[in-house]
Amino acid sequence: MLAAVRARSAARSTAALRAVSTWSNVPAGPPDPILGITEAFKADKDPRKINLGVGAYRDGNGKPYVLNAVRKAENILRDHGADKEYLPITGLPEFTKNAAKLAYGAEAAPFKDNAISVTQSISGTGALRIGGTFLARFYPHSKVIYLPVPSWGNHTPIFRDSGLEVRGYRYFDKSTVGLDFKGLVEDLKNAPEGAIVLLHACAHNPTGVDPTPEQWRAISDVIKEKKLFPFFDMAYQGFASGSTDRDAFAVRHFVKEGHQIALAQSFAKNMGLYGERVGAFSLTTADPEEKARVDSQLKIVIRPMYSNPPLHGALLANTILSRSELYNEWENEVKGMADRIISMRERLYDSLTSTHKTPGDWGHIKSQIGMFSFTGLNAAQAKALAEKAHVYMTMDGRISMAGLNGGNIDYFAESVDKVVKGTL
Repeated sequence: MLAAVRARSAARSTAALRAVSTWSNVPAGPPDPILGITEAFKADKDPRKINLGVGAYRDGNGKPYVLNAVRKAENILRDHGADKEYLPITGLPEFTKNAAKLAYGAEAAPFKDNAISVTQSISGTGALRIGGTFLARFYPHSKVIYLPVPSWGNHTPIFRDSGLEVRGYRYFDKSTVGLDFKGLVEDLKNAPEGAIVLLHACAHNPTGVDPTPEQWRAISDVIKEKKLFPFFDMAYQGFASGSTDRDAFAVRHFVKEGHQIALAQSFAKNMGLYGERVGAFSLTTADPEEKARVDSQLKIVIRPMYSNPPLHGALLANTILSRSELYNEWENEVKGMADRIISMRERLYDSLTSTHKTPGDWGHIKSQIGMFSFTGLNAAQAKALAEKAHVYMTMDGRISMAGLNGGNIDYFAESVDKVVKGTL
């Protein structure tokens, strides 16, 4: 009897403690939209299910793909017996130099003049956060950054949490499922002088819509005229067109035109190093003396964030970038991945237009580039595809083209046709 009374008393005490917990007022945050898609996909038992939400490359069998160049680099590192010591705050110097060379080109004036301040980062996300924090602290002309509408969902919280005010400029035209170039130019011309502008260097995420070289030249002119500061996010160099040089056109053109730029790089997609978290952040400076001062402040920004970056992924990436035989093999593999995605675009377009005669203009499927495509499907259609056809995508109709392959693309096209015609 006494034991039962004590048990009840203990239960009441525990309940009382829970009621006044320090964290009792913490609200539940909204679920991540991409993770939610993956969870729903995993719970689905239908064998026809397709996950087109995840932003990671899949091979022709729908499986994760480790590049041959990466496997060879791993063997080299194993044979050389690399240690596990800390890297410097700004990372592996050989890697950051080669990352800058890949982005800017060996003939770029800032690269030749040793005027690029560059640090290793925790992939592209870390590069953006380092850049946002540095600009919020030291960029003298504005604390406002303009993002394309739409942009990668993480851009807004990254820059907002960095201390910048986030605004938008028009980018995507829903009526044409293409670039709203006129609106983009108008918004940049109306932006306050000195504001920061975030630009996707290639393979715009989430739309897959990129400016043409001629449009990039015009954008450069507007940014120069308005004295805006360009911040490039280049997460897909080589992965968009299959050419690392072609995908770096915008970055290199801006630098050649005399812009000082900020640049975030990621090696997650183009080397398949998703879990290694390899990236770089860089700024072009006036000369080596200015570079040294910027370097010193980047170290002060990074030190309280994570002290120094991880070693293994940087060694892998640098082994590929620094050895001609691996570099050539890597470029061929990147082109192969890009070509597979392009072939899926062509096959999807042909299936919708020729096989099914699906209502609407589907030309954007082929004109868009990179991993993602804005299909033009609305939220109700995306919901119906998930619930009735077991096809999972984001509610704005964005799909990862890498999730399509020879085994599922016909079923996907058939499902899209049905949902557009209202027969699903």
